[in-house]
Amino acid sequence: MRQGINAGSKTICRLDDWLGVFYLKLIMPVEISILSAFLIAAAAIVLSPGPDTIIIIRYTMSSGKRIGIATVAGVQLGLVFHTVLAIFGITVIIASSEMLFKGVAIAGALYLAWLGIQGFLPGSATFGFSGALPEISAHKAWRDAFFSNALNPKVIVLYLALMPNFIDLERGNTGAQLAVLGTALIIINIFWQTGLVIAADKARDWLGTPGVQKAVSWTTGAILIFFAAIMLWTNVF
Repeated sequence: MRQGINAGSKTICRLDDWLGVFYLKLIMPVEISILSAFLIAAAAIVLSPGPDTIIIIRYTMSSGKRIGIATVAGVQLGLVFHTVLAIFGITVIIASSEMLFKGVAIAGALYLAWLGIQGFLPGSATFGFSGALPEISAHKAWRDAFFSNALNPKVIVLYLALMPNFIDLERGNTGAQLAVLGTALIIINIFWQTGLVIAADKARDWLGTPGVQKAVSWTTGAILIFFAAIMLWTNVF
């Protein structure tokens, strides 16, 4: 009888151990304390302005909240892209190859520069108020946001420099850990950038004068070109 009880107890203990491992590796691959520390570090990075911020503000002011949300969606799609690259180790391959890394940096800089130049083209400063310029489509908004993020070497460096510090090799399943961290980064980004869209959409109310429209268009264009130059300087030359 006692042997049966002992055997049953051992079976229950093994089941508890198995469930513990299942929870550890699949349900919660990242410890709460580590995830909390990552959220703080990621929030500090997300709050720093970059090309994504400028594109979101520009497109929201030009075409309203709906297009702004489409732009935010494009940024998050870019982060999903980088997370997948990190999980499969492609990020490391790109960063370890000087030619590949510089190629991404050059492509990203050229794309940002083109987006910036568009702010100086004739009719770009109407911001949709006068009807002289068609509003930006949702497809263009998320496409521009996606490529500006996907081709940004700063994001590649972010995934290489920041995330490994929050990976626990002893827990195993590093792919799942990267997926959790990437998802956390995306969630923070969504909250912050959606707030930017709401603020920029409210600002449209006093952007009716051509002078203000032109100033905002030229300013955002110049900032994007500046970001492109910095991208080339820090990653190529």
